[in-house]
Amino acid sequence: MPIGITSVCSANEYVIKAAVLNAKEHDRMVLIESTSNQVDQFGGYTGMTPDDFRKLVVETAGAVNFPAGNIVLGGDHLGPNVWQSESSSRAMENAREQVRAYVNAGYSKLHLDTSMKCADDVDTDEFVWPSVMAERVAALARVAEEEKRKRSKEAERLVYVIGTDVPPPGGGNGGSHSMRITTAEEVEETISLTRRSFITQGIEEAWDRVIALVAQPGVEFADEYIWDYDRDKARGLKERIEAEGHLVFEAHSTDFQLKESLRQMVEDHFAILKVGPWLTFAFREALFALESIERNLFGRRKSAGLSDLTKVIEGRMKLTPRYWEKYYQGDDDENLSLKRRYSLSDRIRYYWSDIEVKASLERLLRNLSAVEIPLALISQFLPESFEPTRTGETKKTAEGLIINRILTVLDKYNYATAGGNR
Repeated sequence: MPIGITSVCSANEYVIKAAVLNAKEHDRMVLIESTSNQVDQFGGYTGMTPDDFRKLVVETAGAVNFPAGNIVLGGDHLGPNVWQSESSSRAMENAREQVRAYVNAGYSKLHLDTSMKCADDVDTDEFVWPSVMAERVAALARVAEEEKRKRSKEAERLVYVIGTDVPPPGGGNGGSHSMRITTAEEVEETISLTRRSFITQGIEEAWDRVIALVAQPGVEFADEYIWDYDRDKARGLKERIEAEGHLVFEAHSTDFQLKESLRQMVEDHFAILKVGPWLTFAFREALFALESIERNLFGRRKSAGLSDLTKVIEGRMKLTPRYWEKYYQGDDDENLSLKRRYSLSDRIRYYWSDIEVKASLERLLRNLSAVEIPLALISQFLPESFEPTRTGETKKTAEGLIINRILTVLDKYNYATAGGNR
């Protein structure tokens, strides 16, 4: 039976808790990753440094008696991504400091991605030349190795993932339904150039700890479209990675794939399945369902202070559109409103840390904590939680229902990675 691992790429505290509870139930390690634009030495868009993120994960795990030793922290797309508008020298210096911060925070899995062009890169393509990419990856790996040697033996577990995928961190705009699959020749080139650059940088020993390569097997999702895995089209990738022995593939953007497709990907050596927006999409679904429950319970009481969650978040997204306006096309505001709330791209995930949105969410949870949520309303708005709440498997609380909704997604990854079903 093929064995893989789910890489939970999210800074959402409910997603992190669900991932930890899922791992605890199945007695597995949990791999939780933060992305370069979420978390960095300056705080990223979440306001968290790598050390802050580590503390969040460890404290969340401790609250449910999950051992910290079973947590693997990963950094995703570490490199000049956030600083593409700056010169390559400045962007790479920031990237070096980013890598140092991740290593010093105790992260042990680093995806080094230097594919993105900086302001003074003159290549005509969207990405830098493969040789430049490899040199920059090795330069960042050397920084990580230097920091590793300064730390305790716990840092000796440091492993690397190389390669990149399309679209960039945060997702593409989904303007085209075409899909370009990485070729076996490109895999060969990436491996060869990066191995050579590790040797040039004097870190040849670290090459043995390069465990995976990111490639595009033909899976992606956008605003209203999902590209499903077709193993026949990815056959060349499967055959090429089998020749490497110690390497597997890491697949990004596996969100919304069918569970059988996810299992096929693991069988075809895409052993690390990264998921993020699907989990926050499920989180959003649960919150909107809970708001409907709130309105049914309290909507007729004039004195009730309803959360108005959907109204609040819509207002905040319209006021600060920078996280979604490049991704959702259309002139009709009603259509854009539907996309802001329900799009598979889930750009709404960038707004849960907004102060006003957080206050609205806290009001929703506070209102629902004052009552016992009726089973009939759970069946109506969160039907997948009806039986688990009846049996006591899921707590009949707002938080319990949120966690259960996220777990229904993680169940598909359990199936794919041979973790068993709940």
